[in-house]
Amino acid sequence: MSKTDTTEQRDPGHGEAGSQLSTAPVEDLTVGGPTLGPLGWVRWFWRQLTSMRVALILLFMLSLGSIPGSLIPQTGADELKVRAFKEAHETLTPIYEKLQLFDVYSSVWFSAIYILLFVSLIGCIVPRTWQFVGQLRSRPPGAPQRLTRLPAYTTWRTEAEPEQVRAAALAMLKGRRYRAHTVGDAVAAEKGYLREAGNLLFHVALIVMLVAFAWGVLFKSEGGKLIVEGDGFSNTLTQYDDFKSGSQFGIDELEPFSFRLDSFTGTYEKNGPQRGTPRTFEAAVRWSEGDGAEKKTVIRVNEPLKVGDAKVFLIAHGYAPVVTVKDGRGKVVYRGAVPLLPFDNNLTSTGAVKVMDGYRDKNGKKEQLGFNAFFVPTFAGAGKGQMFSQFPALGFPVMAVTGYHGDLRVDSGLPQNVYQLDTSKMKQFKVKGGTGSANRLLPGETMTLPDGAGSITFEKEIKEWASFSITQQPGNGLALAGAVAAIAGLSGSLFIQRRRLWVRAVRGEDGVTVVEMAGLGRSESARLPEELAELAVTLNTEAPTAPEPAEEPVEGAEK
Repeated sequence: MSKTDTTEQRDPGHGEAGSQLSTAPVEDLTVGGPTLGPLGWVRWFWRQLTSMRVALILLFMLSLGSIPGSLIPQTGADELKVRAFKEAHETLTPIYEKLQLFDVYSSVWFSAIYILLFVSLIGCIVPRTWQFVGQLRSRPPGAPQRLTRLPAYTTWRTEAEPEQVRAAALAMLKGRRYRAHTVGDAVAAEKGYLREAGNLLFHVALIVMLVAFAWGVLFKSEGGKLIVEGDGFSNTLTQYDDFKSGSQFGIDELEPFSFRLDSFTGTYEKNGPQRGTPRTFEAAVRWSEGDGAEKKTVIRVNEPLKVGDAKVFLIAHGYAPVVTVKDGRGKVVYRGAVPLLPFDNNLTSTGAVKVMDGYRDKNGKKEQLGFNAFFVPTFAGAGKGQMFSQFPALGFPVMAVTGYHGDLRVDSGLPQNVYQLDTSKMKQFKVKGGTGSANRLLPGETMTLPDGAGSITFEKEIKEWASFSITQQPGNGLALAGAVAAIAGLSGSLFIQRRRLWVRAVRGEDGVTVVEMAGLGRSESARLPEELAELAVTLNTEAPTAPEPAEEPVEGAEK
């Protein structure tokens, strides 16, 4: 079989005119031949891996693999949620652990998909890029012998010379930003190279985003800090409540800065169906970078404080009632604001007061005290056997307190939640009033402990706290640039059509010039015939249609 026959099979009717409109590799359709050896199988596997079909499949698998990472608590994000999930789902936990669903983004299977996709994209892009560069350096091929076979075609006769027609066509096509040149008796032109450039840009952008994602995971740091009004934070490891970082992040890379929370302001809708909906969350802070001068700013939701490569986000808030605990002799053994964690939209909150040192019972024996606190900013539920908050702002604050004495187990070596009491080695106080074990206190009121054990006072001062997330994640700018480039490249590959045009001008048998125009696109489009018609009308002004020759009278015909 000759080369021309093979070309005709690949593109029936168009021949060389329709070849190389795409940089996609041409599959070898040869049947039979020797069996594949080890090297042949390696080449076959490489061709499959670097095909666009496999790249799309891997991208789809990567998207599917991200779903469990979004639905199931991840160890790297929140260990407490993972622990709570395991306790609540004892049957699923062993299965999830074997499948590494608690560490999806660092799991073996997710990493394998990620690496294969990376290799597939590189192996697909590199050869197509060189092929595209070769096409840019080459010229559009000459006109097919039979332009009538092409999907868009028109013709007319003109009295202009063929050379004049071709010169006018060449100038017109170049003016329309076609790459055009004269080949024999025709002008060949091509346009729409940005389609393939957009396709390549899209895949390069995917690689950029993959690199940015990997860079961000390896070199990121993220920590949380709960700060009560009046307290501060310095960006050192010991100051964080929780901290996690990538495997390549160094502690010395933390940005040197500090800030103090002056006040937190939260406002809520007071009336209507949106009652209680947050309207304003603002944290007024004073901050300084290194040994620099102190500055004032306000951190809002989605408006973080930016210091170098670090960002300080406001993520949560709540109340911190000030309490005072005294022993039986009236000595103050604890005084401070106690942050309580909200568990509903009206900021009904719970927490614990732990007196670990300085307390002695009536016999002078060292002991530890613990109090469970239940706080509502706007009290409701009187006479119903329970208390709850009906509004998130401080309208009618009430705190219920339950006291314990004994061993808090803080020295056991086991991690503890600072907002919960371990009462396994403690005894509960029996108090007068309330339920016998818990009393409801208004600001300024005191609950006296039995047998001269002391007292706890709910002070009139109620502070607010704010929780901040301090992050350093390189690669965000690179990921954004990759996403923008991917959208631009995809738009180009979808909306730009690669097409070729030919204008042939030859002298007919009667001495009149015959002009033929034809077009061929990479894909069928109604726009190609319209574009060809528009160009034909423009060229027709330079080479107008010749009048039809008069018919010669037939001898013997009557006038």
